Amino acid sequence: MDEIPISPIERPSLHDTIVNRVRAMVYDGDLKPGDKVPERLLCETLGISRTPLREALKVLASEGVLELLPNRGARVAKLTAADVDEMFPVMGALEALAGELACANATEADLAELRALHYQMALHHTRRERADYFALNQKIHEKIMGSAGNDLLVAMYEGLAGRIRRARYISSITSERWKQAMAEHEDMLAALEARDGPKLAKVLRDHLQNKCEAVKEALRQDAD
Repeated sequence: MDEIPISPIERPSLHDTIVNRVRAMVYDGDLKPGDKVPERLLCETLGISRTPLREALKVLASEGVLELLPNRGARVAKLTAADVDEMFPVMGALEALAGELACANATEADLAELRALHYQMALHHTRRERADYFALNQKIHEKIMGSAGNDLLVAMYEGLAGRIRRARYISSITSERWKQAMAEHEDMLAALEARDGPKLAKVLRDHLQNKCEAVKEALRQDAD
């Protein structure tokens, strides 16, 4: 009997698991800006030693999620309006380029997946299921980026995505902004289906700029 080629099942590494767990604590608001990372509690909860935890904290510090304190562990980084003004135009430019390339390179299977993600996200919007909505929203942006067919662009995007994702979660989205964001996603899907690269690039750039203003407004309110 011929041998059947079988690939080993991929399992997330301990390092990735720790990084994802601590990152989620920040995004979900369990750890707020300025909070110290409770290293002893995390080690006990996750059943790990300090060494892998501290390696994970270094990764999150490189993403701008945490700040490392000399001999004092780490704390959640505070986000400023200046940080937001630096990040969002860069991400907008990357996503705009990805949109143009995706319109040229996306397969019909890619478009079908994007439609499915969009309609599922719209359902979460209708039900006011914020966490599920944001999860699908992120998948849509990642899928457009992946459909561009440019590995270097994806690598640059991933280097900034963590910081942007944290900014997106910084405050509860208002009903008005949520409705506007859904309309922008409708325009994204329409441009993709028409394979209108310049249109999709503009929609994505405007989408990021509108989110930038919403985040800065949330920061101003928190400061009051």
